[in-house]
Amino acid sequence: MNDDTLPNILPPDDTQLQLQISIEAVKQELDTITNQINAFEDVLRLHLTDYIIETQELNTLYKQQKRAKKDKRLAQKQRGKHYKAPKGLQPITKPTASVSNVDADTRMLKKKLYREAMLYVHPDKFSLSPSEQESATEITTQLIQIYKHEDLEALQAFHAQIFSNSLNINVNTQITTPPSINKTEALQLTLKQLEKQLATLKVNELYTIISTYKNPLHFVDELILYYKDKIEKLKKRTRTK
Repeated sequence: MNDDTLPNILPPDDTQLQLQISIEAVKQELDTITNQINAFEDVLRLHLTDYIIETQELNTLYKQQKRAKKDKRLAQKQRGKHYKAPKGLQPITKPTASVSNVDADTRMLKKKLYREAMLYVHPDKFSLSPSEQESATEITTQLIQIYKHEDLEALQAFHAQIFSNSLNINVNTQITTPPSINKTEALQLTLKQLEKQLATLKVNELYTIISTYKNPLHFVDELILYYKDKIEKLKKRTRTK
């Protein structure tokens, strides 16, 4: 065979080889920590879903009640100190679909879609970004209203909208390599980006709990107590049973 026909393949130099080894090591650590966090999230979801949803529903109700009281005081102020609303008048409301009027299978499907969507956009997930948290709060408020007062088709449509990444949150950061750089520089950049991801993952609250608690399930018990206390306080504020 003519040497000219041989492919031009050169073995990596020591620097590139070391970079590749380091990249694989960081990737393995990322995968390990990610799997640990995901497994712990599953445990939390199993024990806390009902508490989280009830808390959000009560929070939404409390905010609505506060807004209604504020609007009422403002309306009275605008109409005069001695204004009294006429008696015997009832507000006309648009009839809505009742959950109790649909069959059991539909109720179960609505509940499933509602729980999935609520957990996906729960405001607590976005505590590090006030703007995204505010957006999540608005979406969960609308979700509650659709679940309670509209039909399955409306909930399915809103569920699809939520899972189409309407909050524009990129959970998984993609690694990009700028053009016109050599292989060593590209490997260095990849390693740097992976190390940055790893550093961010290691300060994740759930990973901190996994790595510091002797038994992470104790944290689950703490959260259950926290949510129970919060739910009781919200029930008193909203005067719900």
